[in-house]
This record gives sequence, structure tokens and C-alpha cells, in this order.
Amino acid sequence: MEKTAKAKMAKYDKAYLRIAREWGQLSYCTRKQVGAIIVRDRMIISDGYNGTPSGFENCCEDEAGATKWYVLHAEANAILKVARSTQSCQDATLYITMSPCRDCSKLIHQSGIKRVVYQNDYKDTEGISFLVKAGVEVVHLPDLDN
Repeated sequence: MEKTAKAKMAKYDKAYLRIAREWGQLSYCTRKQVGAIIVRDRMIISDGYNGTPSGFENCCEDEAGATKWYVLHAEANAILKVARSTQSCQDATLYITMSPCRDCSKLIHQSGIKRVVYQNDYKDTEGISFLVKAGVEVVHLPDLDN
């Protein structure tokens, strides 16, 4: 890829990741607020943030402060929204504020997403290792403000 195309892609990557960061602010979770955007052909086809399933109270943590087991991760919410629509994740890019966990990495790969751009590392990096092994391009952009 030529230099100007790479610079342009980096500019778009940062812009979409900033949108994902803003989207994460909608989460009711107090421990972590994670946002995700799925983009295909420069069009946002889905969005998501971590939270409880539809119809459940918007409280992600139990009395001890631990995340409830049924809380959906941001990328899972975004992928599930696509599944309920006429869109497809095939060859799309996922922008997410935190690197995906193991379970979400399987969903990402199975959904046809070919590229993942993330800001912060999750405590377990096995999800990233799995995506790389599966042939998904993974880009880490920790600094969005320059």
C-alpha cells in the first residue's frame, strides 16, 4: 500500500475508533465501558457497547462489583445487531475500544470480519492471538489524540 493510502487509512481508523470510544460511553457498566463499531465499505453497519441483554435491568455488576455472567460484550452486541439485519459482516472492519476476549474472537472470525482495530488491551490477549492465527488483520492504536 502506498504511503498516502496508509496515511488515509490511519486517519479513518482513528476516527472510527473515536466513534467507538464515544459509543462505549452509553454503557451502564461501571467497571468498564467498551464500545464497538462495525464498518464495511466506509459505512457503519452496526454499533454496540457492553451491557445486559434486552429486557434486563441496566446493571452490569453484582453487589460485590463483579460483572454479571450474562453481560454481553460490545463486539458481540454489534455482531448480533448485524445478524438481525439485512447487512453482513463479511470483509468488514471491527473498531473496538478494548481487545476482544477469547469468546468474542471466535464470533469475530465466524462472522467474516477481516480486520480488527482496537485501542486498549484486555487482560487476556489470547483473543488477539486467535484472530492473528485465523488470518484476521489486527491493528493496535493506543493513542487516538494525535
